[in-house]
Amino acid sequence: MPDLMRRYWQTLTKYLRPQWYRVVVLALLLLTSTGLQLVNPQILRTFIDQALAGTGTEQLLSAALLFIGLALLNQVLLVGATYVSENVAWTATNGLRADLAEHCLKLDLSFHKSTTPGEIIERIDGDVTTLSNFFSQFVIEIVSNFVLLVGVLIMLFQVDWHVGAILSVFMLCGLLFLVRLEVLAVPYWGALREMTGKFYGFLGEELSGTADVRANGATGYVMRRLHEYLQSWFPISRRAKLAGYSMWIASLVVFALNQVIAFGLGAYLWSLGSITIGTVYLIYNYTEMLQNPIHRIRNQLEDLQLASASIQRIDELLRTEPKLRDGQGSALPRGPLSVELEHVRFGYEADTLALDDVSFRLRPGEALGLLGRTGSGKTTIARLLVRLYDTSSGTIKLGGVPIHECSLHDVRQQVGLVTQDVQLFEASVRDNLTFFNPAIADERIIAVLEDLGLGGWYRALPAGLDTVLEGAGSGVSGGQAQLLAFARLFLLDPGLVILDEASSRLDPATEQLVERAINKLLQGRTAIIIAHRLATVERVDHIMILQRGQLLEYGERERLASNPDSRFANLLRTGLEEVLA
Repeated sequence: MPDLMRRYWQTLTKYLRPQWYRVVVLALLLLTSTGLQLVNPQILRTFIDQALAGTGTEQLLSAALLFIGLALLNQVLLVGATYVSENVAWTATNGLRADLAEHCLKLDLSFHKSTTPGEIIERIDGDVTTLSNFFSQFVIEIVSNFVLLVGVLIMLFQVDWHVGAILSVFMLCGLLFLVRLEVLAVPYWGALREMTGKFYGFLGEELSGTADVRANGATGYVMRRLHEYLQSWFPISRRAKLAGYSMWIASLVVFALNQVIAFGLGAYLWSLGSITIGTVYLIYNYTEMLQNPIHRIRNQLEDLQLASASIQRIDELLRTEPKLRDGQGSALPRGPLSVELEHVRFGYEADTLALDDVSFRLRPGEALGLLGRTGSGKTTIARLLVRLYDTSSGTIKLGGVPIHECSLHDVRQQVGLVTQDVQLFEASVRDNLTFFNPAIADERIIAVLEDLGLGGWYRALPAGLDTVLEGAGSGVSGGQAQLLAFARLFLLDPGLVILDEASSRLDPATEQLVERAINKLLQGRTAIIIAHRLATVERVDHIMILQRGQLLEYGERERLASNPDSRFANLLRTGLEEVLA
């Protein structure tokens, strides 16, 4: 519990400190409202006693107008408090969302492979939304309602110390009971948030694959899985809701007993002649007022249940450390990069190796053709060179510099990767090509598009480079998207380019454009071309064939082609272009 409260305090202070002035204004508004709530019952008591005593209409009207005026002022203060608290909540939660999103972007691919997008969205948006009230009003509401509670009890002590003492003891016992129920409910809310994240993860995954699901007749399977999730979700939700309702029911019992005690005490004291009818009403009114702070405190405790589970999950995410550590900043040389792998081993899982003792070397400006069956480790080499993962053992050097000593930013600037799947963003053509880098001039972007054969496509855009592409549904063909990916590389101008089956899904006409783009891209750069088809690697200097993560064959393409005993020569003789698929 102390550790949890420490995390509460750290989260609150981090996101509320920048807007402390709003928090102060909110506190003043709520505390002023609390004071008005304590004053108004006194006016009502005076009104009742004066009316029974036959006081003149003018005095009664003055008391009534004062009561109405203070009530209206209180409502204005509450509206102002609501406005300020919403601003505080949105500012704080948006700051937390931004920090979580930035943190997730820094985490390596192993995290994103093991966590579905739906689960990440639930953490960044669902859990943070749950904390909205926690940021805006939790502490202030607890404090202001506690002040109101204490103020009411003090007023009751002034009326009669017996009344104040009895109701104080009863309220203290009631609050302790509600707090105990709140602690018991936290695990149930945590389980509910966890299940919600898994459900949205499943839903996002299945919706993104709608075309494949329908084309392969898997709709029934998806619906069965959906019903299984819903069946698992319901009992978890039911337990969490019942835990919350237990506090609501308990508070109703506390309120009912409180009113019985107050009414009984008031009637008893009035029968003795110790108090007036106005004072009896005052006792009952103040007792009714006790319900409001207890009700609000109870609501805050319910929100605390949700906040406790959400803060734990958010804290767990923020404590997730990326496995990739930024290097000391050793700079990579400009221009073509040499590539050297020495006894590299790597596995996505602890007990399975995707690469087993792979070594090779490329001089600056050379091109390597990388062949192998699916799952042989070709794409794994590409991911290691872009440093999406780190090796389990062995060394990778770029330009003679160990890759782990370089900054991640420098590696991604000097190593360009194009795959079969091109990601287009819901952004302008300019931002899609420059990855939101405003330093790249429009003239250079247009020149690259013309050079790659996309000039006609560019000129047909309604707003030129400012035309917004609607992500995956942008109307850009597969060939055009592939050429746009090459345009990104030309604008990046890396020293090493890696093409991972970049033209495998294109029609012959578009493939010719891509082949021409590849020829231009390889000029003055080191290149690794991953391919299934032998024609794709006719332009390379070296050939490497992988099999089950091990180096099966490596050497100069001309030498291997002329050696009748080589694996590469055998592939050339058979003419089976898909033999490695």
